Amino acid sequence: MIAFLFNLLLAIAWVTVTGSASLHNLVFGFLLAALALAVIREPFGGGGYLRRTRLVLSLMGLFLKELSLSAWKVTLTVLSPDMKLKPGIFAFPLTVTSDFEITLLANLITLTPGTLSVDVSTDRRTLFVHALDCSDPEAARRGIANGFERKIMEAFR
Repeated sequence: MIAFLFNLLLAIAWVTVTGSASLHNLVFGFLLAALALAVIREPFGGGGYLRRTRLVLSLMGLFLKELSLSAWKVTLTVLSPDMKLKPGIFAFPLTVTSDFEITLLANLITLTPGTLSVDVSTDRRTLFVHALDCSDPEAARRGIANGFERKIMEAFR
């Protein structure tokens, strides 16, 4: 994680030095910094940096996909003349264990329209989630476990 942030800092430095704050210049700076870090870290046994970067980008892509789909579903629900909703709170059993992973999962759930992370149990094994439509809580649990939680564990373990 520290290497990823360092790489992002180097990419921002590249944008500052070149004077062009365009998206393609930022991406080019990020790739240039990733290549430099890979070359420097390889003799010290740090070959997994590019793999981790790919996994973090995959998590970001999943979030953007879920954000779009959820926003579309909430829009259709709100605009329908007969909103057949069953809002509720369900318990999601956590597989992630670290504070960072739990916080990231809770924030990704909260940032997705139609869901809100309410609380984490004191033993940190359960996350309570409010859903706009809680008619099938088991499907919501499977969606979180196979989506955000799985990607978080892949990227940060």
